[in-house]
Order: sequence, then structure tokens, then C-alpha cells
Amino acid sequence: MLNYMASRLGRYWSTLRSLPVLNPTAMLELAQEREGHPVAGRTGVPARPDPHLMAALEWLAAAQDATPDDGISRGYSFAYSTYFRGRGWQPSYPETTGYIIPTLFEAAARTGRQDLAARAVRAAIWECEIQLPSGAVQGGVIGQGNSPAVFNTGQVMLGWLSAFEQTKDDRFADAARRAGEYLVSVQEPNGHWRKGNSAFARGDTTLYNARVAWALAEAGVRLGNEDFKLAAQRNLKAVAGLQTGNGWFPYCCLTDSRRPLLHTIAYTIRGLLEGGRVLQDDELLQAAVRASASLLNRVREDGWMSGRFHPDWTPAAEWSCLTGEAQMANNWMRLHAITGDRRWLEPVPRVLQFLKRTQNRTSDEVGLRGGIKGSFPMSGEYGRFEILNWATKYFADALMRHDDVLQGRSAELMSAFILA
Repeated sequence: MLNYMASRLGRYWSTLRSLPVLNPTAMLELAQEREGHPVAGRTGVPARPDPHLMAALEWLAAAQDATPDDGISRGYSFAYSTYFRGRGWQPSYPETTGYIIPTLFEAAARTGRQDLAARAVRAAIWECEIQLPSGAVQGGVIGQGNSPAVFNTGQVMLGWLSAFEQTKDDRFADAARRAGEYLVSVQEPNGHWRKGNSAFARGDTTLYNARVAWALAEAGVRLGNEDFKLAAQRNLKAVAGLQTGNGWFPYCCLTDSRRPLLHTIAYTIRGLLEGGRVLQDDELLQAAVRASASLLNRVREDGWMSGRFHPDWTPAAEWSCLTGEAQMANNWMRLHAITGDRRWLEPVPRVLQFLKRTQNRTSDEVGLRGGIKGSFPMSGEYGRFEILNWATKYFADALMRHDDVLQGRSAELMSAFILA
């Protein structure tokens, strides 16, 4: 027994020596992760409303309340960071606040909580107030300057289009139109965006801008702008043209194009998938299918997926990117909805159970309770020791979509939720 205890203490000590200074809540969470979380909540058919969904929505509401404006906090950090200079709630993040808007509208419709719809409207108005004169949306969080960012602009467009559909308020359509005009103005003739990429990510590896093209395609249809649709098609054709035979996308990561994040791979897939749907282009849809199929067999029995991948789709990390897992669950369910092929549903329950096991619904610390971490374990490379608003958003989206699957409902293609 003493040898066993000494071995465990030695293992934990070697881990702790490499960590930043953490508070007791984070230390306990990390220890529980390493021991293995029990499955939280029921297995099988979930209770309705799903307690995991409700906890995630409460976290998103707390993240909005934690800021001095109507944006949504980027996340909650347990470690001191030179980037944000402290622990706790971070400033509002325009990019992800934008695409959380349709999530809040959908959650309000499903749960009857109109306070969530009101939060979505407030967030959309705030995005209008901070839109740059060029029509662009800034990169980074509030307080990090106002340099325009192509990707962020596209993501907020999705929120404005959702708010316009829900409220019929022309200011949201006008904001989306100005954003689209900016994106068209800075696009290269070959369809890529080289100018205006975020200063907070590598500018030479941005195939995930396919998600920007999806936003442009949606705006082109919903606002009746042919230039937006043509710009979207140029980009998506360029992205699909760089895909390799095994479905791989080069130049597709925030930091390391040799081992891209599942997060940015999933962004690229969703852009091609939804762009192909909107533009009625089967070539684009098939590009999304090839990449998604390659990832089907990369889900372990317990639902774990690697946070990064090599070009042959072998795992390139020992930690999981929880955002990317939630995104892929959404992507597979969207593929099922669009194609009717049930093979896309096979890994979804495993992935969702894994994500549920990582969610802490009982902590006294509001920044942890109900949110989804950047990585599992939380000491992993992506969003290290952070709870992220976009990870929580994609988890909530996946739970709502899976409820549709379980109830045999088909998504209405022109609903606000299609933009989430």
C-alpha cells in the first residue's frame, strides 16, 4: 500500500511541477480527470430538457453577465496568463459571441426561456455597435485593438443573419451586408483571403476560412446579393482544390499546419458542407464527405479523439480538443440531415457521452460549472486550463441536434439554428 501511494504521489508531483499556479478548484478538477470522471447524469435516452444542455446554457448566460458589455466572455481561466494577465473571466470575444447568437435563439425556442432570446438580441446589437467602419469585425477580445479579421467577420455575419431572421430588424441585415462587402473587397482573385487575417493566428494556413465563405453564401441567398454567392464559391472551390485524395486539408491550423487542430479541420468541413448545401454544389459537399469519413474511424470506443492529426489521419496529440469533438458531432449530424445516410450518426453517441463526462455540473465555481474545457485533460495544449465559450456553444448545439435525431425530427433548413 505504501509503495502504491508513493507511486501515485510521485506521478502527481512530476505533473504538478510542470503546471502554472492553479487554484484549488482547478487542482481538484485535474486530479479527477486523471483518475477518470464518472459519467454525469443518466445514460440511454436523456432526460428532457437534458441537464447537460441546461448547465451549458447557464454557463453561457454567466459568461455574458461577467462582461461590462453585452458580449460574451471568451472564457474562464484557471491559470495566470501573460495573454490575459490573470485568472477568472476574460473579456468579451466578438468572433464567438457572433456565432453563439443562433445557439441562444434555438435554445430559447426549445426550452421556452425567452431570456435566452433576449440575450441573443443584446449580443447582436452589441456586435453592431462595435463593427468597424470598414464593415469588418475586429480580431481578438475587447481591449486587444481593432485590427480587422476576415474569419471573425464571417462568424459574426452568421449571428446577424440569425438575429435578422428572428427579429426582422433591418439593422442586422445592414450590418451583415456591410460585413459581406468588406469580405468581397479583400478577397484575392484566386478565392483565398490573404489580407485581413487575424493577427492572433498564422496568416498562411487559413483554409478554415471556408467557414467565412459559408457565411457569405448564406448572406447572398438571404439578402439577395449575387456577389456574395460568387465570392463564396470562389473560396470554397479553391479550398476543395487543395484537398488531397485521402480527404486531408493542408494549410489548416491556427499554429501548426503539419499537425492541424481538430478544431480548424472541423471548421473547414463545416464550411464546405454548408456552402455546398447553400450553393447546391455537390463537389463541395463531397469534399466535406471525404474529410468527415476519414475521421469516422478516429473515434475510440470511449468517444475520445486526438486533438491534432497527421496528414495520414493518424493521431498527433495525446490530449483531446473538446471543441473539435463537439464540432465533429455537429458535422456528422448535419451530414445525416442533408444526405439521409445514417452511417454519420454512428460515432455521435460515443462522442457526446465523452463530452458529458468532461463537463462539471456541480462545482461551486461558476466559471467551471456547466462549461466545456478547451482540452481533456485540461492541461492539454488547446485552451490550456480554460473553459471556452465556443466549446460550450458547440456542445449545446450537438445536444440539441442529437435530441432531434432521437425524436425523429428533421431540421428546417432556413431556420436560425442552421446558422449555428
